[in-house]
Amino acid sequence: MLLVPPVNPYDTMQIISCSIPLIVTGHALGGSVATLFTISLLDSIGSGKIRPLCITFGSPLIGDKGLQQAISRSSNWNSCFLHVVSHKDPLPRLFITNHGSQTNAYIPFGTFLLCSDQNSACFENPGSILRLFGVFDSKNDGNQGSQPVDYGEIVKILNQKTLCKDLSTLPREITNTHTQKRNYVSQVVSWIGDRLLTKKNSVETQHERRGVTNTYTLLASIILQLSALGLAPAMQPQELKEYAAKMEKEEEKIKEMRRNLFDPYVNLNVIKIDMVQLEWYKKRAKEDGIGYYDKYKRRLPNDQDGNVEKFKDNLTDYWLKMAEVAEIKSKKEGSYFRACWLGAGTTYRRMVEPLAIAQYYRVEGNKNYVTKKRPKHFKLLEDWKATSDSTTTSKKNMEDILSKDSCFWAYVEEALLSCKELKVAKEDKEMLKKLVEFEEYVYGQLKKYEVSPEIFLAESSYMRWWNEYKAIKGTSNNSELARFMNDATNLKQYAEGAYDFP
Repeated sequence: MLLVPPVNPYDTMQIISCSIPLIVTGHALGGSVATLFTISLLDSIGSGKIRPLCITFGSPLIGDKGLQQAISRSSNWNSCFLHVVSHKDPLPRLFITNHGSQTNAYIPFGTFLLCSDQNSACFENPGSILRLFGVFDSKNDGNQGSQPVDYGEIVKILNQKTLCKDLSTLPREITNTHTQKRNYVSQVVSWIGDRLLTKKNSVETQHERRGVTNTYTLLASIILQLSALGLAPAMQPQELKEYAAKMEKEEEKIKEMRRNLFDPYVNLNVIKIDMVQLEWYKKRAKEDGIGYYDKYKRRLPNDQDGNVEKFKDNLTDYWLKMAEVAEIKSKKEGSYFRACWLGAGTTYRRMVEPLAIAQYYRVEGNKNYVTKKRPKHFKLLEDWKATSDSTTTSKKNMEDILSKDSCFWAYVEEALLSCKELKVAKEDKEMLKKLVEFEEYVYGQLKKYEVSPEIFLAESSYMRWWNEYKAIKGTSNNSELARFMNDATNLKQYAEGAYDFP
């Protein structure tokens, strides 16, 4: 393995922090070591750093499908690997048992620059790369496979082609070879044109015709790539067509997968609009004197605010994917990602989780949301906040705040269930203990100004709990929360951010 510029491997983190471009390279098994070393570097640097570039020559595959998927999920990581492979080199194909299938124990990742004697072509699709390795195996004889490959000469040819764009400036033997290949694939390209014309005539709209053109352009480019690798002269035209068609299907799968990849920025404006719609819903609920949580919990299927369900589901789908993206990132990169989206994720959690809680407790008999039914992504978003710098809530603008603990209403529902059970078993000390603990929890949240004053609306579930709890405790209850709640002036001052807790 070689580090370029030449450095002590133990100083690489210092080099990366100094923004010096780093290339890690290796040949054969050294290339495998270089790849593993680069993965280690990527896992230890943040998103703001210049990433290393790993270039291997004739290196065997090193990872299974899980590793390939983990690296390919991040275009930043996947683009850090360039593998140069000669069609005569058997070592990169050493561990492949089922060509063209992703059931192999080893799956390629990154970009593969596959080289023939005079030409080359790049591939990223793992299925296409495995298929081509299979063709290399079948076209090379046994004696040829044992001969060493001079990758230095391949690099010289690549450099020459980069500098000399015009074929007339290349050596005559290269020009002749290129001409032969053009002649060979001319009938194949003609076949593609016939298919394109036939298919176009069978569709009606301009959009469909454009789609057909894109499809056959891909097929033509695949055939030209196969020709560049020197595979065309060794294959019959029909064989070439069939092989290109298989690779085309592989590429279409990758294109579809990439189209479906989650990009947090693509639908960001739509998500912002959905959040604004929920904020309006919250405002209307307050005007109705019932509150955001209880309005949603008691809503009917024909509610005029029926779109609130769509807004909630859109936001939930978005943040489920966001949480998944954050989880698969490396420790440092994930930390940077979470920091960037912390504010938006926290607002989503505090706005939407109460609706999820309301939906859950709307069903008779449901309980223990926090310990048994809480969706994982809410917990992950809460952990993001917990690991960030702590902030204090201002006493101003309390009217518009969201309760900091997004599970507040779940605790209210459990307290209501405890009150219900106490009506049957009046001397249940365990239930009484739970209620006292909840009472202390509420007062602690109020003292920190971390609860929305909406809980004091007459029709809210919290006020229903408080009235039931007062009836259970009787007039003798002189707790801190009781003294606060029994004076309506205190509630008004809290909403204004003007109450000073003792």
